[in-house]
Amino acid sequence: MSFERNIKISQLMTTDVITLHPDDSLLKVEEIFTTHDFHHLPVVDENKVVKGIISRQEFHKMQHSLTIFNTKSAKKHNHSVFNATLVGEIMTKQIAKLGPEDTALIAAGFFRENLFHALPIVNKEEKLVGMLTTYDLLTYAYNEPVFLE
Repeated sequence: MSFERNIKISQLMTTDVITLHPDDSLLKVEEIFTTHDFHHLPVVDENKVVKGIISRQEFHKMQHSLTIFNTKSAKKHNHSVFNATLVGEIMTKQIAKLGPEDTALIAAGFFRENLFHALPIVNKEEKLVGMLTTYDLLTYAYNEPVFLE
């Protein structure tokens, strides 16, 4: 197995990224997390400049803190709160970002030191061009087929 530590992030990142806007309601976040297997959603402005990020884990913590019972009235209450709460109010605003020319080694260092699981990848104008996850790095590092005996 060969692992080139200096491979550019642009070769590893996901470029087809679903994004949120700060003015989206939490109903949109819930819909995306329910219908897709994403764990992190970048929040961008109208110019695609990254403003924040929402993780599935943080969203679920917030969701479960509203009501602890799975009843009809609890779901109705959550729906009302989600409709009235904006992404910009709950997103993590202080986020690390890397560029497409940064290397896998730099990304691995960010993930390891900060316990991040995803990083927005931005160009020189701070516009989102992709997302890199720990899964992307693992897939690259262990891209050889595994055969079970």
